[in-house]
Amino acid sequence: MKNIKYVGCDDAELDLFESQYALPEGMCYNSYVVLGEKQVAVMDAVDARCAHEWLNKVSEALGGRTPDYLVCHHMEPDHSGSVAAFLSQYPQAQVLCSKQAVVMMQQFGIEAKNVQIVAEGTQIDLGGLSLQFVAAPMIHWPEVMMSYCPEEQVLFSADAFGKFGVYHADEDDWACEARRYYFNIVGKYGMQVTNVLKKLNNLPSFQGGVGGRLTIAPLHGPMLEGEKKDEALRLYTIWSAYGVETEGVLVAYASIHGNTAKAAQQLAEILKAKGAGKVAITDLSRDDMAEAIEDAFRMDKLALCCATYDGDIFPAMHMFLHKLRLKGYQNRRVALLENGSWAPQAVRVMKEMLASCKNVEIVEPTVTIRGALKPEQTAELEALADALLAK
Repeated sequence: MKNIKYVGCDDAELDLFESQYALPEGMCYNSYVVLGEKQVAVMDAVDARCAHEWLNKVSEALGGRTPDYLVCHHMEPDHSGSVAAFLSQYPQAQVLCSKQAVVMMQQFGIEAKNVQIVAEGTQIDLGGLSLQFVAAPMIHWPEVMMSYCPEEQVLFSADAFGKFGVYHADEDDWACEARRYYFNIVGKYGMQVTNVLKKLNNLPSFQGGVGGRLTIAPLHGPMLEGEKKDEALRLYTIWSAYGVETEGVLVAYASIHGNTAKAAQQLAEILKAKGAGKVAITDLSRDDMAEAIEDAFRMDKLALCCATYDGDIFPAMHMFLHKLRLKGYQNRRVALLENGSWAPQAVRVMKEMLASCKNVEIVEPTVTIRGALKPEQTAELEALADALLAK
C-alpha cells in the first residue's frame, strides 16, 4: 500500500486507558495518510499527548504535499485531542466528519471552520483512490463513521477491531488484548457491531471479507490482513452476537478473609475433574477486573462465589456484576455460592443484580456456607457443579 502511509504514535507510558483499564504494554493511537493523485486525506488525529510526534510523522508522509482533508471517524479525545493542532498547522484542510461529530467538536472546544458533513454512502474522490463512508453509530459513540478505500481494499474501522497495547505489542496473539478491549469498550453494542458488519458485506465494492485481500486499519492496534484479519472477523461475529467463544467456566470470587476463596478454588477443581473444559478462576479483589469481564463473555458458564457484606455483597463482586450488566451480559448459565456468618444475603443480591441480564439462567441448587466450608459440604459443591454443567 504505497499510497497509504501509517503515521500513528505509541504511548508506552500510559498506564490506564480511559482512566480504568490497565495497560501493561501501553497504547497506540493510529492515523493514516492516504495519498491520492489529486488530493490527500489524513485519517484521524491522535491523543494530545502525542501531537508533536504525530505532526512530524504526517509532514514526513506528505513529502511536501498539503493535506486537503482531515477525516475524523471518532471524536473521543484519544483521537481528536490533536485536531486543533493539525488545523493550526494546516488551516486550509477540510474536516470530514458526521453531523454528530460537529456538535462534539464544539463541546471539546475545537474550532473547525471548514467542515464537510459526510453521511452514509458519501464518496470522496482523491484521484485514483477514493473513500466511501459508512455510518457506524454506537461503536461505541453515536458519531462514529468508518470509511473504505476500494482501490486498496482498506477499511478504516475506527475503534472496531482495536486492541490494547502499543502498535507492535503481542504481534502473535492479537485476540488476547483485542478481546479485553472489545468487551470492556465496545461490548454493550453487539447489535450495532452486527449491523455494521452486514452493511460492509453489502457494499458492491467490498471485495475483502474472509479469505480476501481486505486490510483492516483500526484506530488502536495493528493493521489486520490475511489470516489475522480472517480471525478478527470470525471473532467479531461471535462477540457481537454474544456467542460462546470457549466452552468452559469462569469462577469469580469475592472473599473477605479467605474462606470464600477456598470454597471457590475447591469448586474450580471439581469442575475441572468433571470435564468442564477451560476453567479460569479470578480473585475480583486483586485481579484485573477487565480480564474478568473478558472471560465472563468468552465462556458459556459463570460461577459466582461471594461473601455477604453489610447485608449486601462484597464490593468487588458488586462492581463485577454492575459492569456485566453495563456491558450487556447475556445468554449464559450461572451458579451461585454465598458465605455469611450470621445472615447470608449474597445469593439474593446476586440474583437481583442478574435479573436484568437477558437470557441468564441461574442454576439450582445454590450453596450457602457459614464462615468456612465444612467437609460434609463437598457434596453440595458437587451438586452445584453438576447443575452448572448439565446440558
